[in-house]
Amino acid sequence: MAQLWGGRFTKETDKLVYNFNASISFDQKFYKQDIRGSKAHVAMLAKQGILTEEEKDQITEGLDGILADVESGKLEITSEYEDIHSFVEANLIDRIGDAGKKLHTGRSRNDQVALDMKLYVRDEIDETDKELKELLLALQKIMEENVHTYMPGFTHLQKAQPVTLAHHVGAYFEMFRRDRERLFDIRKRMNTCPLGAGALAGTTYPLDRAYTAELLGFDAPTRNSMDSVSDRDYVIELLSAFSTIMMHLSRFSEEIILWNSNEYRFVEIDDAYSTGSSIMPQKKNPDIAELVRGKTGRVYGALTSILTTMKGIPLAYNKDMQEDKELTFDAIDTVKGCIALFTGMVSTMQFNKANMEASAKRGFTNATDAADYLVNHGVPFRDAHGIVGRLVLLCLDKGISLDELPLSEYKEISPVFEEDIYEAISMKTCVEKRVTLGAPGPDVMEQVIAQNKEYLEKN
Repeated sequence: MAQLWGGRFTKETDKLVYNFNASISFDQKFYKQDIRGSKAHVAMLAKQGILTEEEKDQITEGLDGILADVESGKLEITSEYEDIHSFVEANLIDRIGDAGKKLHTGRSRNDQVALDMKLYVRDEIDETDKELKELLLALQKIMEENVHTYMPGFTHLQKAQPVTLAHHVGAYFEMFRRDRERLFDIRKRMNTCPLGAGALAGTTYPLDRAYTAELLGFDAPTRNSMDSVSDRDYVIELLSAFSTIMMHLSRFSEEIILWNSNEYRFVEIDDAYSTGSSIMPQKKNPDIAELVRGKTGRVYGALTSILTTMKGIPLAYNKDMQEDKELTFDAIDTVKGCIALFTGMVSTMQFNKANMEASAKRGFTNATDAADYLVNHGVPFRDAHGIVGRLVLLCLDKGISLDELPLSEYKEISPVFEEDIYEAISMKTCVEKRVTLGAPGPDVMEQVIAQNKEYLEKN
């Protein structure tokens, strides 16, 4: 077909050049946004007297028909068209004749694609936020059910101090809550309408850009037409936020992979989210967690790619910017898919609570509490630290935990120890003594869970 921009050219575009230049294979995702933007544009043109009401109604009816036919499968978006804008406009002209040719009055493909991308990204931010909320609801349920499930807390992958599963999962709740806040900030900052910016310098038509912005749910029109068509900051911010989401998912996946190992046996992953080995019948592999961890690099790659693409582009629009779409679409699909699958996996995981508590004991996570016991009985902390270090060495030699060491052997190292040492270093006591906000103590943990519940009900 003839291109919509063909008047200036005398030669037909070489097929290879045409295919290289065309974007229909990926920007067809914009068909809803393109039609929505066109309907708002036409409504504004009629309001301003640039089109008649009859022309507006004709064009709007034609656009609605194209949308319905695409969604029903009656009309196929094919590579016959250079991009989604050409597809919509050409089909509109075929259906309603000359009135369809007036659709493009007062706009350029530059501000049109900028609008489509913003509308699409805005819609996908909302969809991603819904997925994150579902994940937070799943984590909240785990927290509510495991305030008294004791497990080791780690630093440097070394068992450090006892915490609870609710406390550990609560750390990820905070991460994903911040992720939602980042998406909210991006959505708010990007919510200005570029339509009416034209190719780069606006238009001579008396457009009401504020009206168009209002119709499309934007807070205001953009303030500079050159920036309007060349801005992809919101894409960069989105991919940065997505990279952070994937980093959080990857960290959690790494822990689940460790917890699923034979050495830990903290979790049992549901069969639906794991696979076996083709030759080793005993294996149950945490495939979903591993794939989420692996796909993180794919999203990082999208962020690096758009940053690299944009770094040398002079004002205003340049064709390089077409490269923002495929990588953004892929990142959006990847992130939403990973969140949904991860939510399903954690929602169906079984936690081996006895193994978790036993691991905390065997890892001497209560050693600090044993030192605190001595300090509370008048022993200087530095001396207490050394005494407990000797106790740990003794337990290692015997292959037992501090809870299992006889009182007589405690007293051989320090006569300060009495029978109440066992209560002082129990997992229950170690956790319950930690009562500052943010600690794993059950009272403060319940406060946090209540605050989380209130947040989820409001947001």
